[in-house]
Amino acid sequence: MRRANSALADQVAAAVAEREAALQQLHQRQKLETIGQLTGGIAHDFNNLLTPITGALDLLQRRLGEDPRLGRLIAGALQSADRARTLIQRLLGFARRQPLNPVPLAIGPLVENMRDLLASSIGPTIRLTVDIPPDLPMARADPNQLELAILNLCVNARDAMPDGGQIAIAASAAETAEAPAELGLARGRYVRLSVSDTGIGMDEETRRRAVEPFFSTKTKDKGTGLGLSMVHGLAAQLGGALAIASQPGGGTSITLWLPLAAGTRRPAAAAPHARLQPGRALNVLLVDDEPLVRASTAEMLDELGHGVAQAGHAREALALIEEQPFDLLITDYMMPDINGLQLAATAGASRPDMPVLIVTGYMGLHDREDRPPVLIKPFTRDELERAVTRAVGLRALT
Repeated sequence: MRRANSALADQVAAAVAEREAALQQLHQRQKLETIGQLTGGIAHDFNNLLTPITGALDLLQRRLGEDPRLGRLIAGALQSADRARTLIQRLLGFARRQPLNPVPLAIGPLVENMRDLLASSIGPTIRLTVDIPPDLPMARADPNQLELAILNLCVNARDAMPDGGQIAIAASAAETAEAPAELGLARGRYVRLSVSDTGIGMDEETRRRAVEPFFSTKTKDKGTGLGLSMVHGLAAQLGGALAIASQPGGGTSITLWLPLAAGTRRPAAAAPHARLQPGRALNVLLVDDEPLVRASTAEMLDELGHGVAQAGHAREALALIEEQPFDLLITDYMMPDINGLQLAATAGASRPDMPVLIVTGYMGLHDREDRPPVLIKPFTRDELERAVTRAVGLRALT
């Protein structure tokens, strides 16, 4: 009886410990989700503030760049704006709201093309090795965001090895059963991409908090504490996960689980875009509920030689569309009442030949094959010009 009671007590204690661990994990997930929602909202608002700043600086550089002193000042301000742009992408990455363009992606060639960049980023005291089999199946990922994630992981690894060491990048195909259960991966096949170092490692508390935004063991002048949280958000947004294995003095290995691309075919080459005829002026309808963003974008379009009609919301835009024809509709995505995609669909019912360009800081349009072309905030005049050309060119090819 005593043994039975002891065994029962052990079972109860184990069940209570398991329940407490599950509750703690749920609490952490809820906390990260709440912080992610707040972070995404802040980043969205910051995008709207940064867009007119970037646009104005870009135009000033073109008009006043011949003055050496002013040119240096404007170039420095643009460089700071670009760094702010990268910071916003990290924030949106953590919040899982950055626009992605996931495609079938060969990991080996992507990493090989980054070798020089990685080598210059980690410095001469650290040895970089890459072990990726040539027959590795393609993952489904956004190449630009994945490059940024790998660079972030390598820079973090470098900082964990102040006296030098080794960084190993490896990849392999894996099944769900091979992943840690706490990752909660959907059943299927994955590409397992890891970045490992021989650095100082993390204790359990640091490892547990590592993906929290703004949490960092570095001094304030060494980083924002957003790099790892951005990678975590990217993996989750792609339908994968991030795992961290580390111990003090034993180095760290961070593994990205990326879903396998459907099929084995490489993505089809994009059709050539029709180009705008040199000097051709377009009659553009610009829709944005943020007056500063709208004014900045209108100024850029005017610089490009286009005529611009402006609307502060979707209903005003629809009224203008009924009154006159437009060569192009440029609309913000996040607007009250009617978003940009809904506006494009409504406008397309009456003007099916009118091209549309969506402007946004984040959204989930990347999963829709029928979405219009997208321009990411903040942007320069050259980026706007390329987006306009693409939108008009795609319509001309259909």
